[in-house]
Amino acid sequence: MTAQRDRDLYRGQIPAHWQGKPTVLRIAVGSKLRRLREASGVTRDAAGYVIRASSSKISRLELGRVSFKERDVADLLTLYGITDAQEREAFLALVRQANAPGWWQEYGDVLPNWFETYLGLEQAASMIRTYEPALVPGLLQTEDYARAVIQRRHVQASASDVGRRIALRIARQEFLTQAGAPYLWVALDESALRRPLGSPAVQRAQLRHLIEMAQRPNIKLQVVPLQVGGPVAVGSPFTILRFSEPGLPDVVYLEHLDSALYLDKERDTVSYLALMDSLCVEAESPDASISFLRRIIESLPSNP
Repeated sequence: MTAQRDRDLYRGQIPAHWQGKPTVLRIAVGSKLRRLREASGVTRDAAGYVIRASSSKISRLELGRVSFKERDVADLLTLYGITDAQEREAFLALVRQANAPGWWQEYGDVLPNWFETYLGLEQAASMIRTYEPALVPGLLQTEDYARAVIQRRHVQASASDVGRRIALRIARQEFLTQAGAPYLWVALDESALRRPLGSPAVQRAQLRHLIEMAQRPNIKLQVVPLQVGGPVAVGSPFTILRFSEPGLPDVVYLEHLDSALYLDKERDTVSYLALMDSLCVEAESPDASISFLRRIIESLPSNP
């Protein structure tokens, strides 16, 4: 699979479901550069020297975390023994596509830089596992629920600003129902489901939306009941992103009020993976979680 994809990349051919996802392409191009370097026996230090950069810069390039300079990629291809003119030009054409701005750039007025990085990684992931103790995850929010959350988070925002933030959140969700969609696995604390955000009608619609989304083949939702202790005591949301490209590490995303932390070292990610596994073992099963959601809907006031 990887060898065939490499041949396609050299010809400038990319899968249809990668179109419009520059981060996906950047990760694929970076992975190919890593394989070329390893095949030619070149160290990261030596590769960095050729492009006047550090070995850590080479690592970031190979992980697809930063944009490429065409000149640097051309120099690296020469170092790795790739001299065929057509092959090089096809690969450099992919570099130009990988450097293209993502769809989210049009929301730059309401999109913080630290979250822009996450959006690119989220769009590139093959599996997204997330734990939320307080709110329904953004990927599964309805428009009205998102409005209630955003208005509480950005109390001084104008109506126009709130509308832009909602539009970004809804646009972000679209890839879940497209070809090549990732597998989304959510552990959602019961308290997030019972927290009153918006009217009972908004809450009811949100819960029904969760039921609908949880029945999609690429989405698994598990409710973590209030009586479950142990790992829930951490109390903080986190997301684990996994990628299909060989050699790419998992990334743990930790969001704060005005910043975020990205962890990709195994010594850091392994504890979060274990915590997520433990949460999912203690949580309700997917089928039981849907029944759980229905019971909460029945408990809500019938008036709007």
